[in-house]
Amino acid sequence: MLEDLTAAASSPTAWPAAYPQGYAVVDVETTGLARDDRIISAAVYRLDARGEVEDHWYTVVNPERDPGPVWIHGLTSEMLEGAPLFQDVAAEFAARLEGRVLVAHNAVFDWQMIAREYARARSEAPVRQRLCTIALSKELRLPLPNHKLESLAAHFGVVQRRAHHALDDARVLAEAFRPSLWAAAAGGVRLPLHECRPLTEWSDRPRTGQQAGYGGRQPASWRPSRKRPACPYPNPGRYEPGKRLKQGMRVAFSGDTSVERDLLEDRATEAGLHVASSLSRLTSLLVTNDPDSGTSKTVKARQYGTPVVDEAAFGQLLADVEPASET
Repeated sequence: MLEDLTAAASSPTAWPAAYPQGYAVVDVETTGLARDDRIISAAVYRLDARGEVEDHWYTVVNPERDPGPVWIHGLTSEMLEGAPLFQDVAAEFAARLEGRVLVAHNAVFDWQMIAREYARARSEAPVRQRLCTIALSKELRLPLPNHKLESLAAHFGVVQRRAHHALDDARVLAEAFRPSLWAAAAGGVRLPLHECRPLTEWSDRPRTGQQAGYGGRQPASWRPSRKRPACPYPNPGRYEPGKRLKQGMRVAFSGDTSVERDLLEDRATEAGLHVASSLSRLTSLLVTNDPDSGTSKTVKARQYGTPVVDEAAFGQLLADVEPASET
């Protein structure tokens, strides 16, 4: 079967013209999962339009703080002490990403970590689109037991040598992405591409109660936490599919979004919507790109019959929000 897909994909007439011209398969290891965490190693495999490897690159990075879960990534403070800072490798990293679609497993995480590092360096990552291999495996309906990288690798017979080492994880993902791309091309499947917006807001103000990190420096905070102002409009009820959103509607978000969640919530607030942190019977609309994810919000949405739209549809709705009724 794989041979058939390979043969079909190698024919110019079988390759979708709308597919990207190149990919940067990326993996980053980090000090943790929070917004204040830092990249400690990064790897990039550059692939051409049909998934053939062009070259690869790897670097460790001094995070200027404790390296976090050493038992996972294996990088100690001593190993990272003489490593370059992110700003020292930012230009070469950018050259590897330039003009390509960023490909990663759970791509929103890798993208946001990379974007934050560039924001700290007062720069922007040259990435405009990303592709998540989890989303692609769902589009292809691969019979995977779960969405771990090791399961995707096993499905395509790719041997992993050093799990959670950025270079080996990127290699494994590149080898698993190639047949996935061929299968998508042979089947005329639309690639699940998401927009990447560079992060430009930055504050060096640490979070309340945080202690000095690696090297005695305070970790920076991405966006200062703040309480959103109360929505001035009454809740007009549920969103009705095919109609406009109306100011005052309660909107909840769940799961991965291509736009940074805070920025998306800011747009909703500015449009006069009430951003809800949880979902109840009063929620007007749930925004999620994965309605079958099984999160508490998607489960409650099904239970309450709450309307659900994806991020792209919500973006279109935001462009024309109906004013609140005058009282």
